[in-house]
Amino acid sequence: MVNFEVLILGSSSATPMFGRNPSAQILRADEQLILIDCGEGTQMQLSRYGIKANRINHIFISHLHGDHYLGLIGLISSMNLMGRKKDLKLYGPKGLDEILDIQFKYSDTQLNFKLHFVETNPDTAELIYENQEFKVTTFPLEHRIPCTGFLFQEKASRAKIDVEKVKKYQVPVQYLPLIKDKNDYQAPDGRIIPWQELTLPMKPTRSYAYCSDTRANPSYLPYIKQVDMLYHEATFLHDMLERANETYHTTAHQAGEIAHYSQVKTLLIGHFSARYREIEVLKEEASKEFSNTHLAIEGCWYSI
Repeated sequence: MVNFEVLILGSSSATPMFGRNPSAQILRADEQLILIDCGEGTQMQLSRYGIKANRINHIFISHLHGDHYLGLIGLISSMNLMGRKKDLKLYGPKGLDEILDIQFKYSDTQLNFKLHFVETNPDTAELIYENQEFKVTTFPLEHRIPCTGFLFQEKASRAKIDVEKVKKYQVPVQYLPLIKDKNDYQAPDGRIIPWQELTLPMKPTRSYAYCSDTRANPSYLPYIKQVDMLYHEATFLHDMLERANETYHTTAHQAGEIAHYSQVKTLLIGHFSARYREIEVLKEEASKEFSNTHLAIEGCWYSI
């Protein structure tokens, strides 16, 4: 997989403010475009940043607060108007399919493509999607309503043959597929040649964890441990901790602590409260706990 990067479409919390939009992101995994959450205005953001909506084949919705899914009906409707024929897979909480069915019923909308809905489980981690390149696992978060995080992980590719080493050990061509699948080679004289000796160094796999709305809770730390990039909400500064707890949100200080204890490589914070016109202060607070912290800035791509 070559591309593994995320585009921020929305970084605001419940209220759009100061030019910031509700939650939405595009994850580009090789040539696949994956939409994570879909707050209102998402399709306008897609257009603004040059993303063709009909290239999106998977949509993941974390929970049913409006700032995370109210753009979904408009986006799907536009996909239909733009002539989409390819199936669309939607992953989200119980009830999301009912909301869509009611909307399409009373607007007399007949989709020209199949919409496959996969219900997420807010109580336990589950593998919900897998192909040859990557897999997606949900995990529980602690919010006022059922909410899941998403872990996107690259899968290790087949090993690539080191031509010079294969020649050196005179490995028959029929053994090469087995070596690519990480099987050792036994030479005619009985020697065992490890597959690593016969292949080129493999690139490490990459991972991206998405933690939308949640109170800071150690229960989900095992699922995000040592990921390459962690997106975590940081709605408030820590002087608003009481408000954060009341609304089941996280402070920037807590987001930094979570990144530190989870031993992640990079922290990306977002879901900023409308009370903050300037968001650099949130980065400064989180950075005191975890130095490699970045703000989720709309329109920016972040390489994982």
